[in-house]
Amino acid sequence: MRLSDFDYFLPDELIAQYPPEERGSSRLLVLPPNQSSPEDRQFSELPGLLSAGDLLIFNDTRVMKARLHGKKETGGRVEVLIERVTEPRRALAQVRASKSPKINSKILLDDDARVEVIGREGEFFQLRALDRDFHALMDQQGHMPLPPYITRQDEGVDESRYQTVYAEKRGAVAAPTAGLHFSNEMLAELAEKGVNQATVTLHVGAGTFQPVRVDDLDQHVMHREYAEVDRAVCDLISKTKQQDGRVIAVGTTSVRSLESAAQTGVLQPFHGDTRLFIRPGFQFNVVDAMITNFHLPQSTLMMLVSAFSGYERLMGAYRHAVEQRYRFFSYGDAMFLTPGESSSA
Repeated sequence: MRLSDFDYFLPDELIAQYPPEERGSSRLLVLPPNQSSPEDRQFSELPGLLSAGDLLIFNDTRVMKARLHGKKETGGRVEVLIERVTEPRRALAQVRASKSPKINSKILLDDDARVEVIGREGEFFQLRALDRDFHALMDQQGHMPLPPYITRQDEGVDESRYQTVYAEKRGAVAAPTAGLHFSNEMLAELAEKGVNQATVTLHVGAGTFQPVRVDDLDQHVMHREYAEVDRAVCDLISKTKQQDGRVIAVGTTSVRSLESAAQTGVLQPFHGDTRLFIRPGFQFNVVDAMITNFHLPQSTLMMLVSAFSGYERLMGAYRHAVEQRYRFFSYGDAMFLTPGESSSA
């Protein structure tokens, strides 16, 4: 398949610029098993789609306030987007300026903290903090790194709403957005029903928003992201499947974590970087159903959900969502996906 196969028409006004008034008040587009026609539901109806013994897998990453502002020694304005903190005072980052900063030059951040440009790693700059560690810098002056299709500056509402209620391990520069719909009240309702819950970690990188620049998908190099799948999660998944429960991934990041841990065909603990590129033809080993938001045209995430639910079936669901005026992307509505014939775990 080619990149152009994953395009679709989306009016700009359907791109959600703010979260819904309350968590869980979004719409839910359901693709039931063995059915091509989607169903229009509300996210509050999700518990009715799940059964006791099912297992929800959440990504517990916490979004860093990764966007910093400053200026170069020459006075030009600079925006720094931290991608990964590699040591307390070292980080990889995107640096946006009228001209790329030179190695060994310094950036003066808005509160007079200084960072030094010490090298390059692909598209990222290697930075060293001279006055305090990077997490302190982000806590003190960082901004929530809203994605590029949200065309406003971050506001106070984003501090809480661009973060899941179960976020724990700091390290992401983008939210695992399918999880934004879950409130503590819904999590309690699901637990009372007997739906089990577990977490993995995948620190979502800025690469999730990078466009695919080649039409031949065999030539695409997937961005790397750090993931953790612990032994306890592997054991719980095994027990769930033995008892005929479903493993339901909340978000494409949970899918990538689980399937990265099962690339040998057997699920096992995984701690490290993954570059797993899931596209049509991929054999899923773990995930039985998926909750996800709507994704950018021609993105690797569109390819992942197409691989899971079937290309024609998925693209038809997207056309339906546009016709029915669903809200798209990070602060938008959700989907409940079941596998196509060739993608079942």
